[in-house]
Amino acid sequence: MKITVSELIVRYLERLGIEVIFGIPGAHILPVYDSLYDSNIKSVLVKHEQGAAFMAGGYARASGKIAACITTAGPGATNLVTGIANAYADKQPILVITGETSTHIFGKGGLQESSGEGGSIDQVALFAGITRYHKLIERTDYLPTVLNQATKHLLSKTPGPVVLSIPYNVQKEMVDASVLDQVSFTRMTGGCLLAEQYIDKSVELIRESKRPLIIAGYGCIRSGAQEHLCRISERLNIPVTSSLKAKGAIDERSALSLGSLGVTSGGYAMRYLEQEADLVLVLGAGFNERTSYVWDKHLLAGKKLIQVDNSDQQLEKVFRADLVVHADLGTYLQTLDSAIQAQKVAEKGPVDIAAFIAAAQAQADAAGKTIFNRQFDHVRAFYGWLELRFPDGLVMFDDNIVFAQNFYRVSAKDRFYPNTGVSSLGHAIPAAIGAGYEVNQPLFAMIGDGGFHMCAMEIMTAVNYDIPLNIILFNNNTMGLIRKNQHHLYQDRFIDCDFTNPDFALLAQSFGIKHCRVDSEQDLTKLEAIDFHHGINLIEIMIDQDAYPNYSSRR
Repeated sequence: MKITVSELIVRYLERLGIEVIFGIPGAHILPVYDSLYDSNIKSVLVKHEQGAAFMAGGYARASGKIAACITTAGPGATNLVTGIANAYADKQPILVITGETSTHIFGKGGLQESSGEGGSIDQVALFAGITRYHKLIERTDYLPTVLNQATKHLLSKTPGPVVLSIPYNVQKEMVDASVLDQVSFTRMTGGCLLAEQYIDKSVELIRESKRPLIIAGYGCIRSGAQEHLCRISERLNIPVTSSLKAKGAIDERSALSLGSLGVTSGGYAMRYLEQEADLVLVLGAGFNERTSYVWDKHLLAGKKLIQVDNSDQQLEKVFRADLVVHADLGTYLQTLDSAIQAQKVAEKGPVDIAAFIAAAQAQADAAGKTIFNRQFDHVRAFYGWLELRFPDGLVMFDDNIVFAQNFYRVSAKDRFYPNTGVSSLGHAIPAAIGAGYEVNQPLFAMIGDGGFHMCAMEIMTAVNYDIPLNIILFNNNTMGLIRKNQHHLYQDRFIDCDFTNPDFALLAQSFGIKHCRVDSEQDLTKLEAIDFHHGINLIEIMIDQDAYPNYSSRR
């Protein structure tokens, strides 16, 4: 049976399991949109293509499924770049479909042409560094090969964005529907082999240590290894700290949690790492700038190190380890857990983490090194209120990560998604909207007023499609991180950081959503009347413009 290429692409999306696609139509992609008309795939009209990419990323993170977005040629595609770069850095499986001018006008200066011919934008080159696979499909005879390559990258164990650009005339060509029968939709399995010697050596190093410490990275969450991580920690009395992205790898309200490790955290985990640990298990953590305290060479000095990662690019990238294991974290931790039981490894002496944290806090207070002063007490109290208000868990997308990193203890029932990737502002709101098509728990987007201005109109996407959303807006009328750095490092020579905000209550009213303003700890009582499960709420938390977190990123 003959069908158009546009219909074939939609059937391909269906075979991939795509349930929702985010985007904006344009003339050069209308044939595919027309084919979506008869599909069960839900198309979502966003306000800007960057929002489409962020929504797809949020959907992919929350669901673990392949996400999709769709745009027209030229500016439709170029507007995706930041969101696609973010997905590339986070290894998110996102299929991007873009239009293109017809092949017979390549090089002639067609409207929105991005073929790379005749001085036009070269879209292939534009996406080359931020996709796992990108193809401008100029002919139909190699469609099976292209779709097989795209599928392979989307279903691999280390996926990433795939961009397929389809010229207008190619979308309307006829092909045989059996093309899809030549495409393999089998998810890639297997991976690194885990030799028994690596487990035996791990057990040996753990047995010999007195004060082991686990640094859990996102690999522990991505591989679904939280249960085995928790068992090992509790069985042997091993404290756990996590990278920012792995908050919640173990319940942060548990007695063995040291919270998050990193330059923007309170420093309890760093103190334990420096003062107590003699063996460090780095599990699926990249040990990047934030986690390593800007690669502080003293942090791991004199300690035995085990590093486990499913990516060989991460192994010994920053430090040398006594044992290097290239393996899936789920397989490693499950096997290690069994070996610890079989070999009857003795538990370590009890560790009073609560007392350690209290002592570290007292030392920081005495030295004037507390990361947050009393000006942030109402913010701290707000996160404490969240813990009590949502005992059954919530889903949080977080642009303003420094608060949650220090004030929010992610439970086993919570799902926490910090803005990692390329750390682009304006991410939380559209990402949370994308996740809203998958999750059923109360959904939160935490964002500063600077980032809010970059994505505010996407709130109307949530309004248009009835996506329940709670937006927590930290309002200090400034780009807070920039102003902090100009205060600490540039002698208060403030430039291009402060701005005037709109009246957010009136803005919320114009959007048709609820608004609540919190100026103090006492104002938190206002939150009791809010329905966080239905509708859209904009909660504005006021912060003094001259209140600065006490940490240094050295720039």
